[in-house]
Amino acid sequence: MLYIIVAILIFGILVATHELGHFAAAKLLGVKVNEFSVGMGPALFKRQGEETLYSLRALPIGGFCAMEGEDDDSADPRSFGRASWWRKAVILCAGAFMNFVTGVVIMAVLYAPAAGFRAEVYAGPIEGYGTEGCGLLAGDRFLSVDGHRVLVYGNARFYLDRAGDTMDFVVLRDGERVELRDVHLPYQERTDAEGNFTRLRGLTMGAIAEEAGFFDKLAYAWWTAIDFVRVVWISLGDIVTGAVGLRDLSGPVGIVNMMGEVGSQSPTLADAAWDLAYLAALIAVNLAVMNLLPLPALDGGRVFFLALNGLLYGLFRKKIDAKYEGYVHLAGLAALMCLMLVVTLSDVGKLFGR
Repeated sequence: MLYIIVAILIFGILVATHELGHFAAAKLLGVKVNEFSVGMGPALFKRQGEETLYSLRALPIGGFCAMEGEDDDSADPRSFGRASWWRKAVILCAGAFMNFVTGVVIMAVLYAPAAGFRAEVYAGPIEGYGTEGCGLLAGDRFLSVDGHRVLVYGNARFYLDRAGDTMDFVVLRDGERVELRDVHLPYQERTDAEGNFTRLRGLTMGAIAEEAGFFDKLAYAWWTAIDFVRVVWISLGDIVTGAVGLRDLSGPVGIVNMMGEVGSQSPTLADAAWDLAYLAALIAVNLAVMNLLPLPALDGGRVFFLALNGLLYGLFRKKIDAKYEGYVHLAGLAALMCLMLVVTLSDVGKLFGR
């Protein structure tokens, strides 16, 4: 229960951080903010600033940044609706930017005590698979697998598992970059003398340790966050292609439950803190990517309409009526709420083994 409570707080903080990005950008660009709240529901504490009401609310599940003229027409010259298009775009993107920065900062903190990082290398062929002449040499450090750059430890194995029978490699060999094209490494299915089934490509992976200084750790935190972005895009692609189904999706209930399980299964309190922080960084970057998707009701959808209106005005001196854009976002919000409901019911069903 303790870890579930911690997970709820983490999730709420990440959503509040997103709203903090909108708030900071609006303030910097001169757009009036009527209220900035941490948390949702009944207000526990309120303080009126020079023009903004700051509040702390009872439910730790996010927050909001209420800008003047954000959802209706306002005559105030400092309203969001009357801001220039580039100010609107910056404010809308600032939430996702803050989430991404949060992910990088968390990873930088986690990596700060590290003396170095592991890197994947080719450890040699498996006898009997005919992969001895594939072109790879023992000790080759993987830089790219099938066109995907190896950013962090685990990338080489991940993209190797997703590749087809033939792939390209870029490796570091004796300090020099070596490109290997059209390497044939198909999966081969075998059954050993004891009847155990295996499906392997016929090669083994090893690891080497590389020392890291202060700037190396910052760079590794950055590349970890970029790798999180790639994971999110790959997951979205799997959803579109049908490689994963509804049961594989998780909403807030599933995420909180997963974080609770990770915390409770960690051998020590320090391990639990590290694992939960790592998941928080992953979720933060996930929120950044998802919010920038060009879908109605999301920040990315509103940025899309800004760009579309700019294009229409440049070509025809006309824009989409704000009323109709509002209808589209409302319909998108309804669709998202329905999807969230379905995913939440699925998460609850998984909790009870259904």
